[in-house]
Amino acid sequence: MSITAERKRELVREYATKESDTGSPEVQVAVLSERIKNLTEHLKGHKKDFHSRRGLLVMVGQRRRMLDYLKAKDEGRYDQLISRLGLRR
Repeated sequence: MSITAERKRELVREYATKESDTGSPEVQVAVLSERIKNLTEHLKGHKKDFHSRRGLLVMVGQRRRMLDYLKAKDEGRYDQLISRLGLRR
């Protein structure tokens, strides 16, 4: 359900805006999106895992707030990020 350290390093390298960047909204949204994708796959096989479902909803809300923040700060970066991640909106 969680992501491996190696996969997280890949995402940080791919979405970082500068060297050793782990806190930018792009990196945080990319890591959250990966975790959401993994948890969604888990829930397809475990339909009654309601505790994990609640965690999924919390992560989706957190990602939504980060995307709203990024859109308010710089709409160009927002558009580029959602197209790279393949998110709707």
